[in-house]
Amino acid sequence: MASRSATIASGHGLHARPAAMFVQAVNDSGLSITIEKDGREAPAGSILGVISLAINQGDAVTLTADGDNVDSVLDSLVTFLETDHDAE
Repeated sequence: MASRSATIASGHGLHARPAAMFVQAVNDSGLSITIEKDGREAPAGSILGVISLAINQGDAVTLTADGDNVDSVLDSLVTFLETDHDAE
């Protein structure tokens, strides 16, 4: 089991577009990943789960997963979360 922390960079947090992009990246990884904010946890591969956490810019989240290539996948997802996708 591995985990990584990230601080959300997108100006509007993980709203519809960045959340959908994040969930797609999680699902493409083939790993079962959870995302946690303020003690609330959701499956990171679920758009409803991610949006239900109401993750805003500056919020700290923790990603947890287990499996092959878990370290590189989590590192990639942290990079995604720490990039402002609203500025693109």
